[in-house]
Order: sequence, then C-alpha cells, then structure tokens
Amino acid sequence: QVQLVESGGGLVQAGGSLRLSCAASGRTFSNYIMSWFRQAPGKEREFVSAVSWSAGTTWYADSAKGRFAISRDNAKNTVYLQMNGLKPEDTAVYYCAAARANLAHTSEIWYDYWGQGTQVTVSS
Repeated sequence: QVQLVESGGGLVQAGGSLRLSCAASGRTFSNYIMSWFRQAPGKEREFVSAVSWSAGTTWYADSAKGRFAISRDNAKNTVYLQMNGLKPEDTAVYYCAAARANLAHTSEIWYDYWGQGTQVTVSS
C-alpha cells in the first residue's frame, strides 16, 4: 500500500521558515516525480515544486523560485521542501504527490498518489 505522509507544517510569522517532509512508502519511486502542491482557502490546488527521484532534477513555480528548495533523501525515502522568506500568501494546505514520469507536471491529473496534506499558516 503506497503512502505519502507529510509533516512539518505549522504557524510561522512572515519572513520565517519551515521545512516540510514527505515520507514515501509502499513501492519503489525511482521512476517517479515527487511534487509539492498547495491549496489555499477558496482557491484551486496549485503546483509548487517537484524533484525527480532518480536524477534529482528540480522544478519550481514562479512563486517558489528563490525562496523554496526541494530535495530528496533516497536512503530515507523522504522528500523535503525548505521554505524561506514565507509570506502570508503562502498560507495553504501543502500536499505531497507522486507521478510516474520523467518530467514535472504542474497539473494534478498526472499524479497517482497523494498525501493527506499539512497546514502552513503565515501570519503578517
């Protein structure tokens, strides 16, 4: 049974940092893209960042470039999202997702597996 379990969310002041983790289990993800999406209240879920499990290639949405960094630890089967310089508009539920692909897909329809999400709240 495939599981993606996010952790690390919380409440932080603007300008602060958080590191999200996504622990993956239940299968081999070597041919997968691991991505972070987020969904703010009243808005659609949007792509944030992705990393290829095998090569470590990374992709970022414009909103994340320069502030967020995605990485993966193959030994721990865990993907991380380091978020710095957080803004109130980053407030959302952050989801980890996995797609069997070689390139990052920004549309959620490509993704086979999803975590339950972790809440990030940034106060002004």
